[in-house]
Amino acid sequence: MEGRSKAAAMPSEPVRLISCFASPVVHRAELALRLKGVPYQLIEEDLNNKSELLLTHNPVHKTVPVLLHGDRSIPESLVIVEYADEVFSGQPLLPVDPLARANARFWARFLDEECKKPLWMALWTDGEAQAAAARETKEKLTLLEAQLPEGKRFFGGDAIGFLDIAVGGALAHWMGVFEEMAGVRLLTEEDHPALWRWAREYRADETVRQCLPDRARVLAALAARKDLYVSIAKAMVAHK
Repeated sequence: MEGRSKAAAMPSEPVRLISCFASPVVHRAELALRLKGVPYQLIEEDLNNKSELLLTHNPVHKTVPVLLHGDRSIPESLVIVEYADEVFSGQPLLPVDPLARANARFWARFLDEECKKPLWMALWTDGEAQAAAARETKEKLTLLEAQLPEGKRFFGGDAIGFLDIAVGGALAHWMGVFEEMAGVRLLTEEDHPALWRWAREYRADETVRQCLPDRARVLAALAARKDLYVSIAKAMVAHK
């Protein structure tokens, strides 16, 4: 990738990550740093009582994650992943080939922009709205599944890459928690065997496991917000 030859083996300035517990987008940023071998300090944020540190370094969206590298601040999870890949040496995260790199970015955006809304509605609505959203979600998961290279463990080949990071937290760890809370099954071995196998491989990866929060703790933390999730989904239906 461009600029890779300028990357330093270790950061010469402190690296900090403003985070919060049980966030799949924070997981993206943290995993990128671990895969690159970058030492960092994790700063846990209370999003109900946002700190001046967070508001100063992410004044636009006022949310996590935010990477602090020396006096620089980088918000947004996938922007952080790309920044880490450009600045720090170690395992490459984005493909070197320009077309493969563009495709990885496209499908990461597809997940965030095309999959999240129907997935959320499939989890937290009911009746025909839920059924229609579940069908749409499964169709989009089929499109995503088709991007897995045949005979490879991950979207990135035999090693975790950018698209694995983009998809990983949401579908490989948090998805099962939300399904349990909602009593809905969306990602199944029967419907999406390759994606199911990928999720199992992702969760089993040693580096991934180092920054996956305990499932029981995630379930307890998110269950307390179930009513909020339902209200958000109802608002989505009303504005559809």
